[in-house]
Amino acid sequence: MTDTTIRAPRTAVLDDAHVGDIKGALGTIRVDDDAPRQGLSAKLKTLLAIVGPGLIVMVGDNDAGAFATYGQAGQNYGTHLLWTLFLLIPVLYVNQEMVLRLGAVTGVGHARLILERFGKFWGAFSVIDLFLLNALTLVTEFIGITLATGYLGLPKAASVVLAAAIIIASAFTGSFRRFERIAVTLCAASLLLVPVYFLVHPKASQMAHDFVVPNMPGGSGQLSTVMLLIIGIVGTTVAPWQLFFQQSYVIDKRITPRFMKYERIDLVIGLGVVIIGAAAMMGFAAAAFAGTDGFGQFTDTAGIATGLAQTSGHLAAVLFAIALLDASIIGAFAVTLSTAYAIGDVFGIKHSLHRDLKGAKGFYAVYAGLVAAAATIVLIPGSPLGLLTEGVQTLAGVLLPSASVFLLLLCNDKQVLGPWTNGPKTNAFTAVVVAVLVTLSIILTASVLFPDITSDTIIDIMATCATAGVLAAGYAFTKRHTNTKGDPTDHTNHTDRDTWRMPPLHELTKPAMSTTRKIGMAALRTYLLIAMAMVIIKITQVALNN
Repeated sequence: MTDTTIRAPRTAVLDDAHVGDIKGALGTIRVDDDAPRQGLSAKLKTLLAIVGPGLIVMVGDNDAGAFATYGQAGQNYGTHLLWTLFLLIPVLYVNQEMVLRLGAVTGVGHARLILERFGKFWGAFSVIDLFLLNALTLVTEFIGITLATGYLGLPKAASVVLAAAIIIASAFTGSFRRFERIAVTLCAASLLLVPVYFLVHPKASQMAHDFVVPNMPGGSGQLSTVMLLIIGIVGTTVAPWQLFFQQSYVIDKRITPRFMKYERIDLVIGLGVVIIGAAAMMGFAAAAFAGTDGFGQFTDTAGIATGLAQTSGHLAAVLFAIALLDASIIGAFAVTLSTAYAIGDVFGIKHSLHRDLKGAKGFYAVYAGLVAAAATIVLIPGSPLGLLTEGVQTLAGVLLPSASVFLLLLCNDKQVLGPWTNGPKTNAFTAVVVAVLVTLSIILTASVLFPDITSDTIIDIMATCATAGVLAAGYAFTKRHTNTKGDPTDHTNHTDRDTWRMPPLHELTKPAMSTTRKIGMAALRTYLLIAMAMVIIKITQVALNN
């Protein structure tokens, strides 16, 4: 490795491959380049070098599961659920902005921070939860590959094996830059959804209306099914793996706090691409099936391609299938890497795309093993692939509140982020987001227990949860300001923000576990068990009915 590897004192970076020149897909920034960026050309070159983490994590969000979820929403309910995407825009940005701050400032992955700051139980839970959910999600990526290649007339087994080989080989180059160039190229290919949109030409005025005006389609008898789909949209748009992936990828790319504003722009670019793609899918799926026998009869993404061919022509269907194949591979990259990064971080295994196979055997073994296992499951006759596809996105939506809780706590830990901790507005917004996510899960649970639940009851549940959330946020805000009085870790001087990095983990004192926090953690465990059980029940019911 030829990079400069001079390490600043008192850094928490766990792998020395994470320190050195930034070698992005579109440019390089030397580790000793501390010159101010003046002029448009200099700023643009810096942005091009930084672009990658935000773009990849966002486009990877529009993966095979997302194609199925957005396609189902459009085919079964038209554009009536577009408003969910509008509401999720600030959620996506705020969540991922907090994560990129954690990565740039700490140099330590998300799972390792949870382990060190909240104890072995939650550290183990975060890794096991991530591993299992990501393994299932990776299976859905290969399901997407089989559906896309199947529509294109390619043999299933050969397609799966070839895709697995490409996914593994792309990461095994020993060069971060080569991997990122492949990933960014695939991100650009995701824009194939735009010409599909124009070939189908949905009504733009109707889409604009439904994008900003909330609407609950279907009668009371369909309410629980619609709520399940909404939670699926939340789960596929704001997935837990995103938090782990972007934090570790920012670290692996060697991005430091001085480039924070450029990384935020990268995040906005990715956010724009993912929302455009998701809205386009809902729109053209709605237009393709409107007034046909297929409306309200979603099966899978291959059915979407067939419907596009029948109503809008073969070209639209082929472009959609290629976009699905592309999205499945991007999703597989991101989901698998997030798992390999987390395991490497927690167990002290060397974990960096800058290292070759000999330099990070465990990291690459986890990566290759996950891909091979998922490909094998998809090829096993009789595997419950439909149930996996529908269940993964919903389970992700249920598990997201716990991930958001830890994210919020870490971003208020002054020993971890110093002058980069959250401000009151970010805390208030994130608390509302957590409350909304929990509310959706409670509504789902109620709809399972009481299938004839009415709209008035749902509104009552939402009002109760909102009140409880406001009270909890107010208490937490007051408690935080009381506890920070005289706190030696309270960094009030922000002049060193661009150079401040978290000290080594062993130098940090353990956060105090107050009675309130212990009660909250216990409540979180109980919530996760109940919500997950209810989701599994509901998914099983839907599967049996179909």
